Amino acid sequence: MDALIWHAPDADHPARRAARASMTAVGAGRRAEWLALFAPDALVEDPVGPSFLDPTGAGHRGPDGIAAFWDSFIATISGFRFEITDSFANGPCCANVATITTTTGDGSTMTIDCVLIYTVDDAGLITSLRAHWEPDRAMATLAKPAT
Repeated sequence: MDALIWHAPDADHPARRAARASMTAVGAGRRAEWLALFAPDALVEDPVGPSFLDPTGAGHRGPDGIAAFWDSFIATISGFRFEITDSFANGPCCANVATITTTTGDGSTMTIDCVLIYTVDDAGLITSLRAHWEPDRAMATLAKPAT
């Protein structure tokens, strides 16, 4: 299964390139490649605001914070499938309308409908990744495999 399915406009734009590279790295489980996409002072908010992934809602900042986010969340998921249905790129940002399907080691799946906003600096490094999604809605889609 493809980790990134793109049904959206795909005109070249630095933030759109960074977004696609980010989703591709996550889908392939390439931690070092993903971390290299971020500026040194970058902020990841996934999801934006307080949640079970970030109780304070402060986000994950800088190389150590973003690496810890990978280790505590992304690394626990055995598969990611990103389906992008729309994409708006302007200024230093790209906002993607997405459905992310995650699969855990036991085969359970969860669907996350979201808007992913990437902001990049002049070098094309991600300075901000803001994922707007509702944890309760996502958890309501949790499906365990048939036994």
